Amino acid sequence: MTFLNIAFPATSALPVAEVAISSLVAAARPLIGLSILTTMLLVFKPLITGMLRALKLAVFPNKTREEKSAMRNLRSMLAVRNIANELDSTSPNMAAELRALAARG
Repeated sequence: MTFLNIAFPATSALPVAEVAISSLVAAARPLIGLSILTTMLLVFKPLITGMLRALKLAVFPNKTREEKSAMRNLRSMLAVRNIANELDSTSPNMAAELRALAARG
């Protein structure tokens, strides 16, 4: 320890303070970045959700009324045909009538 260390104690403490501050900044940097990202997502949430909805509609467009009706009719015809297949062994006449009903659509 020299005379200058006694006369100017801040000079000898400066490297220790630099190490402490740099480690504090290195630990806080990811938290600052995460907080900025979170803030940006909260501010632009309506814009981001609108863009995601538009992308969803571009990839999977909504079905028209006619398409929905056709899908409903197809499902009901398939259900009636499945019931007819189940009744085929027990009552063939009922199964034939159900198949005819399903064929009419």
